[in-house]
Amino acid sequence: MRESTLLFFMAFGLTSTLFAQFTLPQLPYAYNALEQAIDAQTMEIHHSKHHAAYINNLNNAVKGTPTAEMTIEDIVKNISKHSMAIRNNGGGHFNHSLFWSILTSEKNTMPNAGLQKAIEKQFTSVDSLKKLMNVAAATRFGSGWAWLIVTPDNKLAVCSTPNQDNPLMDIAEVKGTPILGIDVWEHAYYLKYQNKRPDYLAAIWSVINWTEVSKRYDAAMPPKKSIWEQWPTLNTFHGVMASTFHPSEEGNLKPIKARSAEMVTKAEALNAQAYPDDYATPAIKDAVARLISGSKELDALVKKKSKDAVLTQKLTALHDVFHEIVGLCKDSH
Repeated sequence: MRESTLLFFMAFGLTSTLFAQFTLPQLPYAYNALEQAIDAQTMEIHHSKHHAAYINNLNNAVKGTPTAEMTIEDIVKNISKHSMAIRNNGGGHFNHSLFWSILTSEKNTMPNAGLQKAIEKQFTSVDSLKKLMNVAAATRFGSGWAWLIVTPDNKLAVCSTPNQDNPLMDIAEVKGTPILGIDVWEHAYYLKYQNKRPDYLAAIWSVINWTEVSKRYDAAMPPKKSIWEQWPTLNTFHGVMASTFHPSEEGNLKPIKARSAEMVTKAEALNAQAYPDDYATPAIKDAVARLISGSKELDALVKKKSKDAVLTQKLTALHDVFHEIVGLCKDSH
């Protein structure tokens, strides 16, 4: 760097910005956009002063060290290897960056289908989740955060952490990937609510960005297995169906006449073991029952040496039931 350029930055106190690894994220909304829950003055001070201070302190703590080349996520995940200055300020940066992203001025956002299903499975309803989150936030002594996380076994859980700790840290009592965090440091609400933390907690749900929380949930979950990977016996039945139905479309009934009994066996196998969790619905179980009974009827017709037209009609109907099951699985996936 030219000396004149460096002197320019030094003269205006910009050297910390010049060498900064971490920067203050720009909010996707105005400071006054969340007034129904958080006043503009609190938002401005919280973002431009408190968060900015965490970033400045973090940059000073990592400057000139290999940590300066790490992402904030990697720092947080391995926080036990770092100083308290990095723990406090790195946690503050990570936590607030997440916090801003899960707030919105948009009205009535909703969890996507995957997150909604997970919430209902773990907590029975979104309202029940809110109550648990509010309890975790209200009972966090002093300063800290309440969290909705995805645990290492891919379940949802509610927890809280002190100060600027979070569940992604390797020192956390409850570990997981945070997808929603509520700041219960007093600077997050005191100007509007004073010491009435429960009032702040009741109000903040009106500005939670469930679209963003859903994206974070999807990113935290492992890729979904295909229907065939989750339900190998259905894939096995599919193999018999494909190798018999498609020839029948061209008038060739030899495959189904040779394999009708095998089709019954493969259909019955669908009920011989537990259904995959995603597919254990009444509608799918009813369709499987019809697939089994239809396969038996087709096998009986084959044994009676029924006319090809009759066999074709029955096989086509069975093929339709099979694809009904596949469609229901996709809806539940």
